[in-house]
Amino acid sequence: MGTGADDTAAQRLRLLQQEFVQPVRTGPGDGRSSRPTHAPAPINISVVDRIRAAVYEVEHHTRTIAPDAGHFTDEESRVYDWARQHTDHLATEQQNALEALIYRQDLEHAIVAGDTTVVRRHPCPQCGCWGLYWRAEARRAVCVNHYCTDDDGISNAWELKRLAQEHVTQKSAVARRAT
Repeated sequence: MGTGADDTAAQRLRLLQQEFVQPVRTGPGDGRSSRPTHAPAPINISVVDRIRAAVYEVEHHTRTIAPDAGHFTDEESRVYDWARQHTDHLATEQQNALEALIYRQDLEHAIVAGDTTVVRRHPCPQCGCWGLYWRAEARRAVCVNHYCTDDDGISNAWELKRLAQEHVTQKSAVARRAT
């Protein structure tokens, strides 16, 4: 299950490492700001923290369902292959849970890198339309179908976790039908 298009999680993690760990540069301003008392961090700390959290989450999940996996000690972008190697003998449900976690992180990596269009590639879990968009302040994908609302009339919003679960479930069902 972890081949081809699913390797984008590792590619996006590598992209975050290579391109988005650079220090945040700001312009000269309007000349009225005071000079900083210390130099800025040499790297973008929030992206480094995001990468470490992603690796820790995959490692922790893998070691929970496969205690014999040991500790992950390789390059960060290889954590997904490591997790798949140590869980390929487990039940389909456990493998699907890992794939959903990896896919969710793939979506998160894309959003951190500025590509919010990744949520548009998913149908709304409620109405099935292809009208999702990313609402950053809510950290959720929101359906634009004006009939797809909750009891209070507010548009349905979905966490990336739900989109990932739906994606993996559908992909697994297609694979089962194909065999």
